Amino acid sequence: MGFWAVIFLLAAGTAISSAHAADTSGNPDTTGPKNNEKIYITADKLISDNTAGYAEFIGNVRATQGETVITADRLKIFYKKHLADKNKPVVGKESIHQIVANGNVRIKFDNRVAESQQAVYNTETSVVVLSGADSKIISGNDTISGEKITFYRKDGRIAVEGGHKERVEAVFFAGEKGLK
Repeated sequence: MGFWAVIFLLAAGTAISSAHAADTSGNPDTTGPKNNEKIYITADKLISDNTAGYAEFIGNVRATQGETVITADRLKIFYKKHLADKNKPVVGKESIHQIVANGNVRIKFDNRVAESQQAVYNTETSVVVLSGADSKIISGNDTISGEKITFYRKDGRIAVEGGHKERVEAVFFAGEKGLK
């Protein structure tokens, strides 16, 4: 999980002292930043509800770790607690099951940029779903766009769906080995 796991640890309420913090724990992830890099989250507001199992950053949200950057209007993290004793929560024993970014979402990662109105990340499957008109992933000069883009982080597969008004669009620069 890497970056996403660190965001959760910060947002779960156990390590937050302000709207930005750092953590170096978590599982290694070869597709993302190294876990020993500091992470910073800034926002205009933070709401955390341990009973409901979520933390939400609101307004001008920016989360960074190494070269990975997420910006959005809102970032909501849903987590579930692992309780040794149902009456006493164990600090640091929570796990993320979903992260939802809404409004002007932009994710810079792995030499790519993803843009959409909503991004939903499922930590168990490592799948990111971008949705909204003009959702796109840009890699160098190449671009794919559609109303729904599903990115499978584990193996790099991408599925793109068009909407009612727009079709899927892909622009690839083939260099000297084009269709000719």
